[in-house]
Amino acid sequence: MSHSLLPTEFERSASGLSQSPKEKPKMLPTSVRFTAEEKAWLLERAGALSLAAFIRLKVLQDAPKTFRNQEPTRRPSSELAVLGQMLGGLGRSGLASSMGDLAKAVKSGALPVSPELEQELQSAAMAIQDMRRALISALGVKVQ
Repeated sequence: MSHSLLPTEFERSASGLSQSPKEKPKMLPTSVRFTAEEKAWLLERAGALSLAAFIRLKVLQDAPKTFRNQEPTRRPSSELAVLGQMLGGLGRSGLASSMGDLAKAVKSGALPVSPELEQELQSAAMAIQDMRRALISALGVKVQ
């Protein structure tokens, strides 16, 4: 029985005990230099994979399976990245909260509503929903 003041994780690593099976192995950085032409060639062949994932996949293709158990990281296309940023911006814009505030003001009588204003608010709400649906569809995200 150990009465050490060291944290358990430190004791485990110091004693040579391996990580638990659920822990991912620590990834250690390795630097490789390429010319601009070589890097462009690699990026072209990597496709949707990140450059690091592509190089790791190619270098370790003949390695034991224990080295190849990690799923390669996919790189989104620039268009998908922009769409994702737009969807995030729409979520951060506070439009839903503002529409809710307007609805509360209408219900409490603090905001007099004419038929024209009601129509404009409904149109705005539908436009926001349409933007959200279009962005989600373009990203290929499934909504429950």
